[in-house]
Amino acid sequence: MKLKQLLNDDDAVSPVIGVILMVAITVILAAVIATFVLGLGDAVSNNAPQASFEFNANNDEIIMTGGDELDGSSIKVEVEGGDTVGPTGSGTGTAEVPTTITAGTNLLANGGTFGEGDTVRVIWTNPSGGNTAVIGSYNA
Repeated sequence: MKLKQLLNDDDAVSPVIGVILMVAITVILAAVIATFVLGLGDAVSNNAPQASFEFNANNDEIIMTGGDELDGSSIKVEVEGGDTVGPTGSGTGTAEVPTTITAGTNLLANGGTFGEGDTVRVIWTNPSGGNTAVIGSYNA
């Protein structure tokens, strides 16, 4: 065999690179399909909003002090031993949370009470999936 021919012979390079690319594409495609089959893609979009609240039992106030703007139709205030405040028809109380909740908004401005000894939870319900998360709580 001639040395010059050996150095210039690159017939095997293209098939090896092709096989490596095919394996890489197959692995990536399998990972994407597995993500959707196992439902992991839905979990990414179901994250609860971030919010912080100040609870004042003396004045029956739950004031949002910061975080994401909240849609009032997905928020419910649950008072253990008292009222349930939330969207129309969602609770036992007659009060409703405001339509849009931003920093400075009092969630109980339209009614609802809580006092010392009550456990209060601000609950967010995902409008697209029904998952819930407690985004604020107060134990007196």
